[in-house]
Amino acid sequence: MSGTRNSTHALAALGLGAFVIGTAELVIVGVLGLIAGDLDVSVGTAGLLVTAYALGISLGGPVMTAATIKLPRRTLLWLALAVFIAGNLVAVLASAFGLLLAARVVTGAIHGLFIGVASAVAAGLVPAERRGQAVSMVFGGIAVSTVVGVPLGTLVGQAIGWRAAFTGIVILGALALVAVLALVPPVDGSGSGGLRAQARHAFAPRVLAMLGIGLVLLGGQFTAFTYLAPYLEEVTGISGGGVSAFLLIFGLASAVGTFAGGKFADRNADLTLLVGNTVLVLALGALHLTGANPVLAGLALAAWGLVGFGIVPSLQLRVISLAGPGGDLAATLGASAVNAGIAAGAAIGGWAVATYDVGRAPLVALIVCALALPATWAGRKLTLPTAVPSPAN
Repeated sequence: MSGTRNSTHALAALGLGAFVIGTAELVIVGVLGLIAGDLDVSVGTAGLLVTAYALGISLGGPVMTAATIKLPRRTLLWLALAVFIAGNLVAVLASAFGLLLAARVVTGAIHGLFIGVASAVAAGLVPAERRGQAVSMVFGGIAVSTVVGVPLGTLVGQAIGWRAAFTGIVILGALALVAVLALVPPVDGSGSGGLRAQARHAFAPRVLAMLGIGLVLLGGQFTAFTYLAPYLEEVTGISGGGVSAFLLIFGLASAVGTFAGGKFADRNADLTLLVGNTVLVLALGALHLTGANPVLAGLALAAWGLVGFGIVPSLQLRVISLAGPGGDLAATLGASAVNAGIAAGAAIGGWAVATYDVGRAPLVALIVCALALPATWAGRKLTLPTAVPSPAN
């Protein structure tokens, strides 16, 4: 019982760290105009802060993981949080846009590093039959940040100033650091050997195939999600607080789906991915067909949120498992694939909106996610070579 309680506390600490990091990633959107005015740049230029963070995650995360591959996992967790706090403190004090941009690149790289390491550590804290639930605690922290952390951070930023929002992140980051130091025990890595040995397994075709599935599934969703607010305004016919309410429905469903998805991942990660992909296509189809009806559109959004992010723990668990001895490095690649998918999805959605209209965004998202179905079905056959022991078995 004591071991279970200790692991629960450790997972909560990891979830808190993910919550803070998730808040830092997206709160920038709510205060972008304030930053542009304060630092005397255009809103379009200020938007580079979002791009810089995403590039930090996609490219910097794996690079930093590779550079720190031999450090103990617990040490790496608290070091990552310490650098994350320092990076956001620089953002608070930045008087020049270039310095703030550099801080976002660094904190983005730490985001990718922390989420990958935290996922691997979470999986190592519990028995094999509970690893999906453990991983969902990390991604659940990010999901909850979109529902609670980002709106609160935006509210603080709009009321007091954008620097106050980042000051709050620094304070929460310090709390997460203390929690990790106090509650997370030393945990063996999910990988073994040096960088070359881990890379051989992390970049194996079976792992890249699963990362590709994740890229397409998340990219497909963000083809529509990026333009969800204008879709609700123009197609569903709601505005102002109504849009916020619908986004809250989606966010709450995503958080619930992430935690529930961990339990389903433990039962059968491959089946969870296949069923989730299928329901995701149906939910996007329902949104496309019934988007003009607010009630039906709300139900479709809830279903989308539940399954769209409910598949994430299964994706991460499969990536770590398929990498075997390269699990530590592979865990970071999941965040890279997701952010690459988000960037690609936003670009595809922008093309669809420009070529047709915003009402077609869910249909294009449906098509992209439907293209992933054959790969998701075939993904059930991806296994480690029998000669290589898997830490997830």
